[in-house]
Formats: sequence, structure tokens, C-alpha cells
Amino acid sequence: MKEKKLYMIGNAHLDPVWLWNWQEGFQEAKATFQSALDRMDEDPDFVFTCSSAAFYEWIEKNNPAMFARIKKRVEEGRWELAGGWWIQPDCNIPSGESFVRQGLYGQRYFLEKFGKTAVTGYNVDSFGHNGNLPQILKKSGLDNYVFMRPMPLEKGLPGRTFWWESMDGSRVMTYRIPYEYCSWGKDLEKYTDRLKCELLDGENELMMFYGVGNHGGGPTRENIRSIHALNAREDMPVMEMDTTASFFEKVRHNGREYPVHIGDLQHHASGCYSVLSRVKRENRRAEDELVRAEMWSSIAAQVEGQPYPEDFRRAWKGVLFNQFHDILAGTSIPSAYEDASYLYGQAMAIGQENVNYAIQAISWDINIGEDTTMRPIVVFNSHAWEGMMAVDLEVRGLTNDNFKLTDAAGNVIPAQRIQSEATVNGQSRLLFAAKLPSMGYEVFRLYLNVEDAPRFAPVSVSEDGLENGRFRLRFDNCTGYVSSLYDKQEELEVLRRAGGRLKVIEDRHDTWAHNVFKFDHLLGEMQLVYKKVLEEGPVRSSVRVKYKYNQSYVVQDFRMYQALDFVEVKVSVDWREHCTQLKISYPVNLNFRRPTYEIPYGYIEKSANGEEEPGQSWFDFTGEHFQKGVMYGLAIANDAKYSYNMDIDEMNLTVLKNSVFAHHDPKQLEPDTEYRFVDDGLQEFTYILLPHAGSWKEAKVTRHAREINVRPLTVIETYHKGSQPQKRSFLSLDSDHIQISAMKESEDKDGVIVRAYETGKRPGKAVLRADFMNREAELSFAPCEIKTVKLPYDHSLPVVEVNLLEREEH
Repeated sequence: MKEKKLYMIGNAHLDPVWLWNWQEGFQEAKATFQSALDRMDEDPDFVFTCSSAAFYEWIEKNNPAMFARIKKRVEEGRWELAGGWWIQPDCNIPSGESFVRQGLYGQRYFLEKFGKTAVTGYNVDSFGHNGNLPQILKKSGLDNYVFMRPMPLEKGLPGRTFWWESMDGSRVMTYRIPYEYCSWGKDLEKYTDRLKCELLDGENELMMFYGVGNHGGGPTRENIRSIHALNAREDMPVMEMDTTASFFEKVRHNGREYPVHIGDLQHHASGCYSVLSRVKRENRRAEDELVRAEMWSSIAAQVEGQPYPEDFRRAWKGVLFNQFHDILAGTSIPSAYEDASYLYGQAMAIGQENVNYAIQAISWDINIGEDTTMRPIVVFNSHAWEGMMAVDLEVRGLTNDNFKLTDAAGNVIPAQRIQSEATVNGQSRLLFAAKLPSMGYEVFRLYLNVEDAPRFAPVSVSEDGLENGRFRLRFDNCTGYVSSLYDKQEELEVLRRAGGRLKVIEDRHDTWAHNVFKFDHLLGEMQLVYKKVLEEGPVRSSVRVKYKYNQSYVVQDFRMYQALDFVEVKVSVDWREHCTQLKISYPVNLNFRRPTYEIPYGYIEKSANGEEEPGQSWFDFTGEHFQKGVMYGLAIANDAKYSYNMDIDEMNLTVLKNSVFAHHDPKQLEPDTEYRFVDDGLQEFTYILLPHAGSWKEAKVTRHAREINVRPLTVIETYHKGSQPQKRSFLSLDSDHIQISAMKESEDKDGVIVRAYETGKRPGKAVLRADFMNREAELSFAPCEIKTVKLPYDHSLPVVEVNLLEREEH
């Protein structure tokens, strides 16, 4: 056994929030770090590993003397900075940009405070890991990765140590922690005996993680004495207190060929993709608000001299902290979510304030001539592509249909009044659809009380269904579900059976749903209460359908636009059913089906076996149409949900999982006790049905999904002189499969960062045009590549490619 080696990784798994609030986690971090420093003073061989830059910032601000001692130990090589991220997040639900920011702020903090960055990604307790993490890790300076879940009973892998590869070809050397990431007893012999079995299976080096964890603590004196005693025995492998970096350096150069795994690492705790709708919706909104605000702030700083805000980093840190795996997963105590809402609210308020400064600086500089018969409406498109998008806003004085709306070229376009958010006289919402310039704006003119008000044919609607030039949708009169969705252009029926069905599923599992992979025990389907025409107009018509199950209600407003090739459904839920899930189901009329889910900055194909899968904002079934024999598909995108499953031919969107807060196996619920349930009450979200000929890639599903999550912004302006034209695009990328996802000022404040990613698994070139900086560059993309470039403020310097830490790599 002395030819074998166990790298003893002293650590303390710190959950800053879980069955306690962050204030208690704050104290536990200090206590744990103090304990680790004390063990170092006592034993010169002791080495400590800890991740999560957020904890170090707490110590820096609250106990500078302790922070100075930690810096000294880092310099000595006895305190390993691991992870390189702000926190150990849920590794499925955050957006691609959030994962980038985890590394950007975490690694740059380490570099600024300690003079070095981490080399090992470290998410030992996260409940699954999306398949694009190797690329994000690698481009953040993290060559290695450590995780524990899913465990071997949940996911078979080719070995403890393997290369993990993402679809772009990026690889990180990865290690799955055996058994546990912490130890609970004083003597470590039972833990080492487990690993001796694996060493006899052919492994020469393994890592063993030890130390009290979850609520902090770390290695104890007894742990360290046990290591010394066990290491002295001939029947034990060499046991050396060391770092993860040392282990990975050894295995990289030991002459062995390690297997390669391509794809995600799932499933553990599948309930976490859906439980607690509120925190997941707040996360999506905060992420989108900040990205949009950064993009417009970058433009306004260059075009109008509007100062670039200094508070984006603070906002992002709050969002990143809330993405901790026990917060965003929905598995913490109720009061923890009040704290989370404060941080999300702070981020959204910062984003909203900053985007308002930016767009109003631009709109005030548009040359708008005086015309007392009209109101100028400036509409901003926050996406770096041109597209037809729905726009709606409150307008005071819009009380009848005697109005007209013109675009920047003077063309009259269809518009309609819809119900105001206010219940007052003299106000309505204005709705129209317009083709907006890429990352730009256009001025529309609204004329009220005109004698020659234009009239346009409405979208056909009745209680039985909706129809526009592309689709015909019909409802079943008995159930209220969609009996037919017919594609008039392709002349085919999209659905195999009734769609939009609201399925109530029994779920008596704990909050995480440990060891459960499918949720398919059907209690029943919601029953029709009524259906009625809600809107009829030239832009959009809609039918409201209300359903009931026991004391719970769901309203689905099915909306069809004249100018948009999808069906939009606004969902309002009032839920009272305990220990249940609610799913919306659409069966597709397709053979040879390929299920695809969006993952952070990418996509993945999975099986249609009914297992719950995490995804970002869309999922898709594409195959051969049964009757027509052509390739066809249905994509469903939404603005708040992350949990889906495909079961043979059915697409299921999981609306909610109404479990008891922080209920962990094996605790049994007591029949006479009243509990708090995570999704009791009201919630709203929107999804779209996007039927498409060919594949989802040709249908630009990724763009449509972004458009329903980030809608156009509007400013009702006044008359003033200005230097800006009536319509302008500030940023574009001439590619149908490469998408700009973020733009911000560089952390070094010497230029603008633009990030884009390839969406369709094919190489390509694209010309980036940043009109607001008079910059242009041709970029080359490998399949599924995330690329980041810097546009220096100094125009004598070229546009350069940088990594996710905004550093050039030579």
C-alpha cells in the first residue's frame, strides 16, 4: 500500500445559507477560518483548502487581522485558494453569463488580494453540473474540477479521475470525490478503509476530503493526529496533507491515459430544478436586467458621455451569492428567501436605474421636431439583432380607437388599445409589433383623436380558437385544452393529442426529491371553468381559458399576433394543492424525435425517457412529421422556469413543485403539524409555442427565447433638438448562428468587452460592428465556442480576444 497515495484535503464545506440565514453563515466562516489558522500554528504539515471569494471578502471587511494571517498562509502554500468563483452555485440554473461572472469576480478578487488565481474549480455539493462548464472553467483559468454529486448510483462515469469535455472541445481534468466531502468522527480510519478498496482497483492516487462541514468547522486536532498515526502503518497508503492542485499536477504527469466524458453530470436532487418558483423567477429577471443595463450603459457612455455606473459589480455579487446551490435550488428555510429577495431587488433596482439613465440620455439627444398633434415614442431593442417584436406601454389620453401610429419612415403601422394596468378613465395600453434595429432604437409617432384613423383587419378569434396567416389554433369545448395547432404554411398538424393540458402530479418526496428521477404519478387534470375572448385586434387577439382543480386555479391567456410566428401564452396560477407538481403538456405529432434543452451558453440533447431535466429558457422536440414525412419541430420557451421533461412524445414544462420548505429525507411529515409550502399562492409567467419547419437552429429559437425574456424598452419623449437620428443601430453581428450575449465596460476600465457564442455547432466567421465606437472586427468561431473580445477606448490599439477574466492569452 505504500506505493499508493492519498492526498488528504483538509476542508470545511461552508453553506453560508441553508437551514440558517446568511448572518449565521457569516459567523461560521470566521470561526472556520480561525480554526484552520490555529491548526496551522499547531502542525507544520497541515494544509487547508477553501473556495468561494465571497467568504474571503467577508473576512477582509470584518476582520482585517485574520485576513492578513490568511494572506501569509496563502503565500507559504499552506492555504489553497480553490474554486475561483464567488460562491459554490447551483450549476444548472444560472445563465451562461452568470457562470462567467462567478469566475470573473472570484478569480480577479483572488488575484488582487493574494497575487494568484485558483486552478481547481470546486463545486463539491452542487446538485448536478451542466455540460458547458468545461469551456467556462477553462477560459476562467481553471484547468481542474472537483465535484461529488451526482454520485455513482446516480451517474455512471469511467473513473474517479477523467477528462471532462464540453461540445467546443475544451477539457478539464476532473475528480469525483468518493463518498463524502467531509468527515464527522475524530478517527479517519473508516474513511481511509473505503478508499483502500478503490486503490486496490488500480488507482495509484486519490484525494480524500476530511474536516467537519456543511455548517463549517474544518479539520480537527483529532483528524490531524489520526492522519499521522494511520500514515505510520504499513497497511495504509501514504497519507499526505496536500492541495488539490498538487494532486492534479501529479496525475497529469503519471503516464496514465485517462478516459474522456462528454456531456453533463446529472442527476442529483431533480426537484431542485422547479421547487420555489419565486427565487427562480427573481434570478432570471435580475440576470437579464443587469446584462441589459450594462449594454446600454456602455453605449450611452460613448455616445452621450453618460458616466458608466460604478455599482454593477455590487449588484452582480448579490446575484451570484443568491445562486448558491441551497438558495437558488429552493432548499433553504423560508426566512432565507426574504434575504434573497432583498439582494435580487437590489440588483434589479441598480439595473433598472442604470438602464434608465442610459436610454434617457440617448432619447433626449434625438432630434424630434415640434408637432403638437403627436407623441413621440422611442422604442429600444436590447438585442444585437434586428427583429420583429411586440411593444406595449401605458399611454394617458388614449381613450378610443381614433388614433394612428407611424414608424420613423412615416409608414402607418397596425396598433391597438389593450387593457391598462390602472383602473381609471383616460388611459389604455398601446400595443404594436415592429421590426426594430439591432441593439438600437426607433422613434414612433402616436397621433390621438385623428379623423382618418386607419383600420386593419383583426386576428381572427372566437371562443373556439385563434387564427392568423401562419397558424390556426382550436380549443376543445369540454376540456378547454388545445385540440389542434395547425401550421397553414406547412399544411400539417403540430399536436398528436390535446395540448396545453394542466397535469396535477403527486409529489410526496422531500424538497430535493432525493433519489427520484421521474414525476409521473398523475392525480388528474385541471377542469375547464370557462373560456372567453379577451382581446380582438389587428396586432393581437387572445382567448382566456380558466381551469380548476380542488381549490386551485390556473388561467391561460392564449395570444396570437398577426406579425409573429409563435403563440404566446400568459399563465396566472393560484395554487393550493400540497405535495403536488403542476406540469403543462404538449404531445408532438412527430416520429424519430430528438429532445434538446438549452444549457448555459449552449444546448444538449437528452433522452425522452420521462426523467426531469434542467434547462435554461427553452426546450425542443424535432423529428419527422408522421403524416407529411418532413422534418419539423416544436420549441417551447418561457421567462421564469427551468425544469422540463420529455416523455416518449410529450413535452412537459414543470410549472411548480409545492413541497414543504427545507424538508430533507429521512424526516417524515407529521400528520397533525401545519407546514409552510414553497409554492402556495399566486405566480405568473409567460411561455411561447414556436412550431417550426426543419430544426430549431433554422427557426432561431435561441433569439426568440431571449426576446420574450428581455422585451423592448420605451420612452415617451417630448420635442427637442438633438444629434441622434430617428432610427439607429449601435451594435450588430452579421451571423444567423452566432449571438452577442453581453457587453460591458472592461474591469480595467480601458475598453468595452463584447461576448458572443456560437449556437448551432458549426464553425463560422462574423463581422462585429460596434457603430457607437466606430469599431469593426471579423471574428472566427469554432462550433459551440464562447468568445470574448475587448474594444479598447484607445483607437490606436486593435480589437483583441481575451479570456473570461478579460486577460489576453499569449
